[in-house]
Amino acid sequence: MTDAPTRPQTSEQASGRGRWALRDRPGVAWLALAVLVSLVHPFVPESRWLMVHLVLLGAMTHSVIVWSTYFTEALLKTPAELDPQRRQSTRIVMLIVGVTMVLVGVPTTLWPLTVAGAVIASAAVLWHGVALWIRLRHSLSARFRISVRYYLAAALCMPVGAGFGATLARGLDDELHGRMLLAHTMTMVLGWLGLTVMGTLVTLWPTMLRTRMDERGESLARQALPVVVIGLVVLDAGALIGVRPMAVAGLVGYALGVLWWGRALLRPARQAPPKHAATYFVSAAICWAAVLLVVVPIKVATAPSWSALADSYGVVTAIATVGFALQLLTGALSHLIPVVLGGGAAVVRAGQEKFDKFAVARVTTINLGMLLWLAPTPPVVRVMVSSLALLALVTFIPLMFAAIKAAVLTRIALVKDPSARGRDIGPQQTAWSSGQFIAAVSALALAVSVGVAADPVAAGLPTQAASSAGAAVTPTGKTTTVQVTAHGMRFSPSSITVPRGNRLVVVFTNHDTNDNHDIAFPNGKKTKRLKAGQSATLDVGVIGESLQAWCTLVGHRAMGMTLDVKVSGSAAPVAQAAGDHSSHVKSDATVPAGFRAVDPALPAAPTGTVHKVTLTVREVELEVAPGVRQKRWTFEGGVPGPTLHGKVGDTFEVTLVNRGSMGHSIDFHAGAVAPDEVMRTIQPGQSLLYRFVAQRAGIWMYHCSTMPMSAHISAGMFGAVVIEPPGLPTVDRNYLLIQSEAYVDGDGRSPVNPVNADAVMARRPSFVTFNGVAGQYDHRPLTAKPGERVRVWVLDAGPNVASSFHIVGLQFDTVYFEGGYLLKNGKDAFGSTSGGSQALALQPAQGGFVEFTPTEAGRYPFVSHIMSDAESGAHGFLDVK
Repeated sequence: MTDAPTRPQTSEQASGRGRWALRDRPGVAWLALAVLVSLVHPFVPESRWLMVHLVLLGAMTHSVIVWSTYFTEALLKTPAELDPQRRQSTRIVMLIVGVTMVLVGVPTTLWPLTVAGAVIASAAVLWHGVALWIRLRHSLSARFRISVRYYLAAALCMPVGAGFGATLARGLDDELHGRMLLAHTMTMVLGWLGLTVMGTLVTLWPTMLRTRMDERGESLARQALPVVVIGLVVLDAGALIGVRPMAVAGLVGYALGVLWWGRALLRPARQAPPKHAATYFVSAAICWAAVLLVVVPIKVATAPSWSALADSYGVVTAIATVGFALQLLTGALSHLIPVVLGGGAAVVRAGQEKFDKFAVARVTTINLGMLLWLAPTPPVVRVMVSSLALLALVTFIPLMFAAIKAAVLTRIALVKDPSARGRDIGPQQTAWSSGQFIAAVSALALAVSVGVAADPVAAGLPTQAASSAGAAVTPTGKTTTVQVTAHGMRFSPSSITVPRGNRLVVVFTNHDTNDNHDIAFPNGKKTKRLKAGQSATLDVGVIGESLQAWCTLVGHRAMGMTLDVKVSGSAAPVAQAAGDHSSHVKSDATVPAGFRAVDPALPAAPTGTVHKVTLTVREVELEVAPGVRQKRWTFEGGVPGPTLHGKVGDTFEVTLVNRGSMGHSIDFHAGAVAPDEVMRTIQPGQSLLYRFVAQRAGIWMYHCSTMPMSAHISAGMFGAVVIEPPGLPTVDRNYLLIQSEAYVDGDGRSPVNPVNADAVMARRPSFVTFNGVAGQYDHRPLTAKPGERVRVWVLDAGPNVASSFHIVGLQFDTVYFEGGYLLKNGKDAFGSTSGGSQALALQPAQGGFVEFTPTEAGRYPFVSHIMSDAESGAHGFLDVK
């Protein structure tokens, strides 16, 4: 044990062969975490961001520093002592710590933690670059030095990209966010990962194909390096200063450099076409990289604004993460893992045969699934094909362990029988299987069929509930084309007339700068969701009777976004699709073990006079009653949103970040500011800064003000700002209860849907709640002790129902309502000192507090004394003991 630190490395350790936990396991761990997050993503804040960064920042960055070190040592033939394994391990640990801090800091909006993590991870990569440079200086080999220069350029890109990413996490305005997003993603994907891949594939690609390298390879790579680096610099400069033609020029320059370099890959591929899992996956990754280099400049050039570019960035993210990065990693490791384990051709063969299992089915499912996901397919289809693609990707992990086991067992067998090393193992069979290809295509076709059957309207197919627009009518052969626009929650025109038997074609344009819209018809024909300024042409079909079209976004139809299509000469009533009224929803009588109620304690006011807060919009599944769930639209993942607490004169700087799937906004009643800018609706991926000074005391509501406002508030987008009156005395217990309604679509179990906007408009709540969950304080009561002074702040968030807050068995000696005292220690405005109060009456958006001192131990129910609302969930207990 004592001589272990000074024990010399074996030849296999020196060359990087054999097992090494810090080299082999973290990459797999990052991938496993990404899979886990993808499986539970509805319950994980910022799940999409986490999945992407677990792959790109976690698994891919780890693989880059590990394998670029391995290839540098192998290509330059430098001694291991220049960069001992212990030093490499320290860098890997630094990287793991830094990446972990970033992955925790961004979703929790702890910006200092994010910055610290980015600095530590960048330091590890820069140290890695220095180690490669030292090897380059000490190498006597004249060949393959260009590969290491690619690695050095990549190492310089990573801290730059990390800096852009940390700036993004701080919260920027919409336009700057789009510019910084482009700079960050392209520096990391094209710079840090792309340059590493280019430096590696020059030599690794022909090795994987088992053929000779193109003799022009090094020369082409040498010529391409300055072109791609200059392209990246121009791209970043264009993004940072906001000149899109410059950014496009940088992307085109980078693509031309890649095209020049890529010529070195063609000759080996023609000599020995891909035959195994490793080369199948790397080939697919190269193809998706080419797609990325076409899609990104087109998006940058055609986006109406930088913020619009950010809104449409999901396609870029999917191509970069799944199409390029994950398949590249799968292919490279399928080749490298058996090789680095060592032991000769038989050992490598044993490992690679395991990786070849189901190779054709896997690569077909992933890539055709990606194409279907990117195509305008219905949401259910996208979910099903993405699930199949995820399954195909995940199979790499058990196959990897099987390959390692097979290689190790073969190596052990060769040690026991050295004579077997010289035996001819024969040519390796190709992994191609037409049966696997047909099976994968059939599985995807089945997924598409099931998805279309589950949501025929989204697929543009008629349904039984739809009005038969062309039934029993003789087509005239003529076409009626109408222009329809959307603006201010209305279609214009709102009514059109079509001759019976004519084909209707609608040219739909969204002129609403605040929100996205679509238009759908009862026969299942609909447009995609259009952003402001976008248009779509929809062939509705032959019109046989009057009908009604509508916008399908939640609540928009209830707000009046309907289009009446009348048939000329027909007195037929307008046909409407059946409304989606909620079923009778019941809460479970029992509460699951581990049920956690929303903490009713008023959080203490922070110190200082300037309070900086980030509120991130997230769409998550939450309980609205025990056993009943709803997909809620939230501030910071909970209902109600975080409570802001301060005093008169305090300044609040609130950064709103939209990570939802539609436009949202925020309105602070505690601030007196013009609503034009700070209360505007921002689209997914955008952010804004809302600054206000608390000029008056009270409990103030904040909420999403995007139309239909009733639906957004009902969905959970509300919270409280408590500004204490000057001289407010301290109390023993300080609670906050916010009353609101929940409108459940369906039974709240299967499926779990967003808010039922029709029920909101009809004022038919499923539940009335305190702090977002009906009856939660029956199971987790508020507490106090006899003789303690208790203050309960109450806010009615509505959006529709008033409140009459009452505690059974207690009387209030202090009542504060809407900025002033009705009673203060029993004294009213006229000087009477014997007064008391039984209830605090509030209309929606009103608030106040009550105070009392219980003298006897016991369980005191509290309710809204609008008793039907109490019976619908607005009740709980105060335990005094």
